[in-house]
Amino acid sequence: MPTIGLLLCKQKNRLLAEYALSGIDKPIGVAEYQLLRDLSDALEPGAARSNEVAQQMRAAAMASGFFYVRNHGVPQALVQRQFGLAQRLMDLPVATREAQAAHLSPTMRGFEIMGTQTLDLAARPDVKESFYCGMAYPDDHPYVRAGYQTYGHNQWPADLPDAPAMCEEYIQTLLALSRRLMQLMALSLGLPESYFDHTSENPMLTLRMIRYPAHPEGADERTFGAGAHTDWGAITVLAQDAHGGLEVQMPDGAWVPATPMEGCFVVNLGDMVPRWTNGLYHSNPHRVRNMYSGGAPRYSIPFFYEPDYLARIVPVPGTLAPGETPLFAPCTAGEHLREMYLKTYKAPVASTDKMPA
Repeated sequence: MPTIGLLLCKQKNRLLAEYALSGIDKPIGVAEYQLLRDLSDALEPGAARSNEVAQQMRAAAMASGFFYVRNHGVPQALVQRQFGLAQRLMDLPVATREAQAAHLSPTMRGFEIMGTQTLDLAARPDVKESFYCGMAYPDDHPYVRAGYQTYGHNQWPADLPDAPAMCEEYIQTLLALSRRLMQLMALSLGLPESYFDHTSENPMLTLRMIRYPAHPEGADERTFGAGAHTDWGAITVLAQDAHGGLEVQMPDGAWVPATPMEGCFVVNLGDMVPRWTNGLYHSNPHRVRNMYSGGAPRYSIPFFYEPDYLARIVPVPGTLAPGETPLFAPCTAGEHLREMYLKTYKAPVASTDKMPA
């Protein structure tokens, strides 16, 4: 019969919880005990626990850049419905998915075909397939007319007429949570709660539903479902199924599993946050290997929150000493995002995408 042990230890102001199993081949892993953030009484501006949660976020952001959130206000039924849609999307015929491949869309929306993306340039192409969608901005929106990437229409398969409404509801719900997390981040930096609000008026949002086949038998050490990478935007809110497979690189370089926790999202900071904080907060590498599902596919649903395309990503007040040179060159959110798409996809970003003057 499997047994479980729990070891708590204090190390450099971090309380660690190490879980060990015997009699079972699926690791539970090592997690920072303080990485579980309870958002109850912190979901509205000025809520009672806002400052407390903000300081907890600061500790996580200065360490791994990863944490779990519970009591986040997103109904579990909504999350489970989205997993059902993810499976239906990935079960569509290959020909249908290829006809609506993301690289054929100026907004980079649609299906990602197996082997299209290579997140770790030292590894093999990722063993995964997915579907991208986002907020549908109207044709007369200035950013759509300018041809900025991620602004415009989605590609929807005709076989799933309920997909647009389901995804729009999920996007709007996760957008509200992401905006609140950005407000808590502002508090964590000693800034007004509304500091980042102006960067979210026309955000770049990507909802991605991913299927990872079982890890190939006999695969070499350069084979991953998703190679080691950091996320590109500001905040990623991840729902993952019960199989596990996500691994996070801790500050000491060790790779540890981010074990699925019922009713929780995994939240991680993207590369724009170190730019905003001049390196104070971190976006740590993570990767995926679907090795513990018993041969079943693994599904995950990351929601990528990125600010307005034209938002300037420069150090916020309090993160840059007088006379200090910023660690990162100033850029817009759109410039950064386009660079990352071009780096990791074989097919070029659609030529209609324009850069701001």
